[in-house]
This record gives sequence, C-alpha cells and structure tokens, in this order.
Amino acid sequence: MSTSGNQRASDSQCCTSGNQRADEDRQDAARVLAGDTRAFEGIVHRWQSPLINLAYRFCRNRGRAEEMAQEAFLRAFRNLASWRQESTFSTWLFSLATNLYCSELRRIPPISLPFDEIHEPADPRAIDGGLEERNQSAAIHKAVESLPAKYREVLTLYYFHEKDVPSTARSLGLPEGTVKAHLFRARNLLREKLRPLVERRAAVEPVLTLNPGPIEDSPSLPLTTRLL
Repeated sequence: MSTSGNQRASDSQCCTSGNQRADEDRQDAARVLAGDTRAFEGIVHRWQSPLINLAYRFCRNRGRAEEMAQEAFLRAFRNLASWRQESTFSTWLFSLATNLYCSELRRIPPISLPFDEIHEPADPRAIDGGLEERNQSAAIHKAVESLPAKYREVLTLYYFHEKDVPSTARSLGLPEGTVKAHLFRARNLLREKLRPLVERRAAVEPVLTLNPGPIEDSPSLPLTTRLL
C-alpha cells in the first residue's frame, strides 16, 4: 500500500475509533442520568489517562495531576446534566477539566523558576542529538512554567495538548483573537529567554529559520521547531 493509502487508512481508523468513543460516551451518560451511576466507570476508563496527561502538562507533578483529574471526574459526574450534547462529551469534559486545572493552579501555583534561573540548553554540537532534543524540551517546559498564567494556559493547550485555536478558545472561555494574541506574546517571551537556543538552531537549521512558514500548525514537527 502507498504512503498516501496508509495515511488514509490510519485516518479512517482514527475517525472510527473517535465515533465509537463518542457513542459510548453518550450511552454511558444517558445511563448515569437515568440512575445507573456505575455506568460512569466507562467514562472514567476511557478518559482517565488523557485527563491525567492534560493535568500533568499544567502542573508537572504526577501526584497532583492525578488528584486534579480525580476532581475533574467528580465535577463531571455532579454536573453531567449540564452537558447539552451540542458538542461531543469529550469536548465538554476537557473544557470542564481545563477550567478546573486553571483555577487550581491560580489557587496554588506550581513551583517554578524565574526566567533568569533557567539554565540554557547545552551546546548541540557537544552531545548526542537525541539527548539534546530532550534537553531543549526540558528547557522549554521550564520556561513555559514561569510564564504568567494567561500565557501558560494557552501554550499548554495549543502546543502540549495539540488543540487548535478554536478548541483552545472554547476550553478557556476566551475569544479566538485573545488566544492568538496570547500565543504571539508567549512565543516572543520564550524566544527572548531562550535566545541562545534560537540562535544555535538558526546556525544548525538555516532553512527552517529563513522559511519558517506556518510551523505552529504542524503537529508532526518537533516541539522546539513549533515553539521557537
């Protein structure tokens, strides 16, 4: 099978899987609302890992991420009747969870370093490329954690959870124009702090630097390329 054929088959499988989960979500939600509270276990089973992963992107602490995800499920259970089915259950659930996570981190912010205490990534010419990519990603994560909440939240959803602008806006309850403005400002802040990394990448990858294009909308590219 050709590459394009494999891609179409993969897309079709993903679509089928997504539709199946959406149907299961609707069925389980209906059963819960009808009085069968144990049906909520199916929702937890399907979405536990994604919600924990999303929480971890916000707080960078596994234990706290699990607690936040548990609270998100509890709120979803209590407020299930408010899901109007105008969007998929997963969209409603992730919006609820995102709002909870943002509120929780405003209440008790994660421990993070100020910009001037974040170590610069090592010289990419001195170490293995795979290790360097991990070092770069770690430096970016630390820089993101030190951003003001309004910038950190949009970056977390857009880049680390790979949501598009409309989905990010819906999750945060913000206009799309505000999300775009926050993304623009946040990326500029990151580039300023990580200037040595940006300059080294420019020397190593001149083509990407001269012709960046719409890299922020290409999830297949490395995180460092999309953000910087």
